[in-house]
Amino acid sequence: MIESSKLEQKTSGDVQSVSEKDNVYVLDVDNAKLAELGYKSEFKREFSLLETCAFSFSIMGIVASVSSTLAFGMAELASSMPTSAGLYYFSAKLAPEKYAPLASWITGWANITGQVALVCSIDFTCAQMITTAITVNSDGETTLSLGATYGILLAILFAHGVVCSAATRILARLNLFYVVVNVGTTVAAIIALLVVSGDNKVSTKDAFTLFENNSGWMNNGWAFMLAFTSPMWTLTGYDSAAHISEETAGAGRAAPIAIIVGVFATASFGWILLISTSFVIPSISDLLGTTLPLPMGQVFLDVFGKRGMLIIWSFIIVVQFVTGAAQGVDASRVVFAFARDNALPGSRWWKKMNSNAVPVHAVWFVMFWAGILGLLGFSVTALTSLAGASVIGLYTSYSAPIFLRITSGRNKMQPGPFSLGRWSTPVGVVAVSWVTFVTIMLLFPPGQTTTPGTMNYAVLIVGFIFMFATVSWVTSAHKWFHGPVRNVDDVEEKHVS
Repeated sequence: MIESSKLEQKTSGDVQSVSEKDNVYVLDVDNAKLAELGYKSEFKREFSLLETCAFSFSIMGIVASVSSTLAFGMAELASSMPTSAGLYYFSAKLAPEKYAPLASWITGWANITGQVALVCSIDFTCAQMITTAITVNSDGETTLSLGATYGILLAILFAHGVVCSAATRILARLNLFYVVVNVGTTVAAIIALLVVSGDNKVSTKDAFTLFENNSGWMNNGWAFMLAFTSPMWTLTGYDSAAHISEETAGAGRAAPIAIIVGVFATASFGWILLISTSFVIPSISDLLGTTLPLPMGQVFLDVFGKRGMLIIWSFIIVVQFVTGAAQGVDASRVVFAFARDNALPGSRWWKKMNSNAVPVHAVWFVMFWAGILGLLGFSVTALTSLAGASVIGLYTSYSAPIFLRITSGRNKMQPGPFSLGRWSTPVGVVAVSWVTFVTIMLLFPPGQTTTPGTMNYAVLIVGFIFMFATVSWVTSAHKWFHGPVRNVDDVEEKHVS
């Protein structure tokens, strides 16, 4: 028995030793690949494949989508070049050498602007969810002002700053909790809507075919096309898997898988959720007339009553909160990477790491500017325009490297573990075409007759950012920004034997 016990211990020890050696080998390969891309490893690689998928999924939340094709092109790039720099690094390496710094500069600024604006949009919506709950709980007697909503936004941003400053291993584990809450709440909402509504559901024909034009545009076809912009706000952020690739073990494989899984899971759950919602809304016109800050709150109130609505709504608030937390991590990694390449004012400060290998200064950079952008929330029109501008900025930065991949970069990219092969060009064409279409749609106002109070100011926000990027490039940046900066010695590039 003693010998048997010793044998079991020895076998267990050998298995553990092999597992540890495998982990060390994977990390060596990851770090060697990063060194090949020009960067030294500064993060702790504590995101597993499952946690990376959970992170990608958590950022997007749940809503239907028609943009799934974009995920494939992004996954291929992330697999080939797994670095936190992500999109602007891809653009730099795939653009013609003469224009590489400019392509990197524009892509980087578009992505950072979209990332910070998305943090603001997500957290402001979370604040509105809280005010909606307060209004329902008081039976409409308490309606918080825009100033109070902004105060809630600042509190949420502060909480997210604390969460996003946590060590990598904590963030990795938190995302497993995020995805459980996200999926659990979505499934519960889908089932509850269909069951509790009972016989009050609309017919299947009306749920799938009834069309009501409440857009402010007379032409129904045009109104239908504008509806495609709705899911775009949620289906952003799946480049997050690329931005945490320096914190991921086996990043060349894990990042593309996380991107694809995140997009398809979100699109699938979202599609089912919207179908179930369509069965319990007798009239969109009546719904839009609600006095609640968010019409979806009225849907749940009508179906579940006050108590039921507050229960499910509290879980939805948690989902929105964790979505904002995940997006905060994503945005901070983009800021860190851009600062590492000395592309931001004060880059020396924003690329600093704390003792836990977390770019805490970049985290608070994101929260500060998200708070500044939140001032636009005092105007509903401005806030809506900001949401549209964040989508435009992000999708422009998504499509730029894909466009370069299928044009000047066809023969430049060294495929990673995930490659589209001969499908790269057709998938890329579809992705870029879709982004072009939806970007144009996002610039149009909600109605064909506009006033200063109903105008879509996304074009001004986006125009200002691109004007800033262009002017700064022409007047200064072209002299000192030359694209991604190598910070690793040749000795560090060698694979560890």
